[in-house]
Amino acid sequence: MAYYHRIGQIPHKRHTQFRQPDGSLYSEQLVGTLGFHGVSSLLYHIHPPTQIKKVGEPVPYAPKLLKDRPLEPSHLRTLGQTTTGGDYLKARQTLIGNADVTMSICNPTERRMDYYYKNALADEVIFVHEGSGELWSQLGIVRFEPGDYVVIPRTIIHQLHFDEGPVRLLIIESFSPVETCRRYRNHFGQLLEHSPYCERDIRPPHELISGDVRESGDYVVKIKKEGYLHELTYGHSPFDVVGWDGYFYPYAFSIHDFEPITGRIHQPPPVHQTFEAHNFVICSFVPRLFDYHPDSIPAPYNHSNVDSDEVLYYVAGNFMSRKGVDLASFTVHPSGIPHGPHPGTVEASIGKKETHELAVMVDTFRPLYLTEAALPYLDKNYPMSWNPDFKHEPPRAADMMD
Repeated sequence: MAYYHRIGQIPHKRHTQFRQPDGSLYSEQLVGTLGFHGVSSLLYHIHPPTQIKKVGEPVPYAPKLLKDRPLEPSHLRTLGQTTTGGDYLKARQTLIGNADVTMSICNPTERRMDYYYKNALADEVIFVHEGSGELWSQLGIVRFEPGDYVVIPRTIIHQLHFDEGPVRLLIIESFSPVETCRRYRNHFGQLLEHSPYCERDIRPPHELISGDVRESGDYVVKIKKEGYLHELTYGHSPFDVVGWDGYFYPYAFSIHDFEPITGRIHQPPPVHQTFEAHNFVICSFVPRLFDYHPDSIPAPYNHSNVDSDEVLYYVAGNFMSRKGVDLASFTVHPSGIPHGPHPGTVEASIGKKETHELAVMVDTFRPLYLTEAALPYLDKNYPMSWNPDFKHEPPRAADMMD
């Protein structure tokens, strides 16, 4: 993240003596990425964070990418097909991915994780479609609600605690750091006046974990790395942090706080960009006024994704350029072939003043692949849905969210 934050007790200077009430030293830990050149935070633990009691056997935990599928647009209907169920890790189903990013659905039925989790290789961006709760981590508590992006940098040990009610998550896993958009930052890292959001909209941890963090015991941390889940048992809670400061921490940002950029004629997709990483971007389509040129066409023009694959995840509203798409659907439009509005939607958009659609878009600069887990959700008729005589199945739920 791009600004400094601190919570709890820390010494006046880095890497100096910082003693507990009994005279022993607190244990300092630097957490960050990109060696010693990326952003980082300094944490102060009651116990050393290195005291491993037991190492378990690794368990395979990787999707199978299907690289031999035809070049075609795809539509994945995930609403009402199945409940992924179980705890936060068991409930994940990775549907789309490449070497830079994966996209998963997750509908956990268990409210609380009885273990701790760390992704050792990737940042995770959780988009909360349905549900609410709290992210607990070494750096404190972040409250989340529907519409929030919860950004969790790699190496952060955490748990998710869900409130009562259904939970529906989109999880974007990035194998490079997820950042705010460079064109919206000055050389100090501050978000500029023309940015569609600012630091006031970003919600870092607000309080540290209290309770039994001083107690010894068996604390299981499941670590995701190189296609496996590794299980390490530690002697003390990883949440035994009394203070920290720095630029590296989890945070929440609501899609409802993204301020749309509009113009007299149709604006290109980069105006919706919210986050960036190596070889892909994350964009937010939010309710907004349409173009105000007297002859404007609000629907997007046909375009060829020459250098990128485009994924749209539909959250709410009636997306003007698509027919037969539900909420919680994915559309995947690969590079190499053009795509655009469904027949009739261009004329129908003329004269419309605003839209109430809500969607998350991921544009990648290397080809994406469906996984084996995606096949049960596949709408096999979607590639032909631009033919004028195609019979579109009406959306079952999206219009109800308008």
